[in-house]
Amino acid sequence: MKPEQTDSSQGQPYDAFYFSHCCTPGLPYERSEHWLRFFDGIAEHIATELQPASVLDAGCALGFLVESLRKRDIAAFGVDISEYAIQNVHADIRPYCWTGSIIEPLPQEYDLIVSIEVLEHLPAREAEQVVANLCKYSQRVLFSSTPREFRESTHVNVQPVEHWAKLFARHGFIHDLDYDASFITSWAMLFRRQKLTPEQIVQQYERKLAHLALENWDLRVGALEMRRQLAANYETFSKLQAQASEYSDLQAQLNQLQTCQDELAMLKNSRGWRLLDALRRSKPYNSLYARIYQRWLKPKQENR
Repeated sequence: MKPEQTDSSQGQPYDAFYFSHCCTPGLPYERSEHWLRFFDGIAEHIATELQPASVLDAGCALGFLVESLRKRDIAAFGVDISEYAIQNVHADIRPYCWTGSIIEPLPQEYDLIVSIEVLEHLPAREAEQVVANLCKYSQRVLFSSTPREFRESTHVNVQPVEHWAKLFARHGFIHDLDYDASFITSWAMLFRRQKLTPEQIVQQYERKLAHLALENWDLRVGALEMRRQLAANYETFSKLQAQASEYSDLQAQLNQLQTCQDELAMLKNSRGWRLLDALRRSKPYNSLYARIYQRWLKPKQENR
């Protein structure tokens, strides 16, 4: 069910420039393979794990999640404060999305309400009103709001995850610690309306803490083993590096020897060498070599 269009003057900052330059640095928020694949993955988790019959995407922007959910035969709808965003929803999905504020009453109840990176854009008081409003129209809220991205100018209400858990708890919605919503962001949470005793809540949190402690221990053991392996590999590398240095020195000596051999070969192939070799091989007393020896070389040897 789609409500009547409402005044969207509050959505004016979220225009074409905002979606092109301000959502994610260096990555325009537009109909691209990246964003379609991202929201298709979210829709697959929702469809297979939560299996809702109807979903509202509160802050749907360009309607990518609504589109992906409807491909899976889920009655999905979307609302967003940005008139620009709603005007640029795919034509097939536009009848299921409308411009409006999620502080205002919603047209119906839903099996699941999704709010992804929305409430950090609202002042604290309005964000509290949104939480109260969403809790009126569903038993489950799949929620994500960045606890660390302060650089964006429209992020006026960046809060740690416990802040949102506290707000939802006021309305009887408890963080489902057994559900992993990290397919959205590492800080995403599923809130369910639950009537739990303090003992049950403590039990849930202790179970989660124990699981995280074991996971952290395994990671530490793995890191230490990797460190030992790196140390061993470094020692082996150092030995190989020393051997490589020795090999390089031997190779340099071999290159020098080869150079000497090449020079000797060139010398032996020279005309002068061949002439001297011929003189050396001639008969001692009747040859030109003998005469040169008797006249020039022998006197020099005797004078030493």
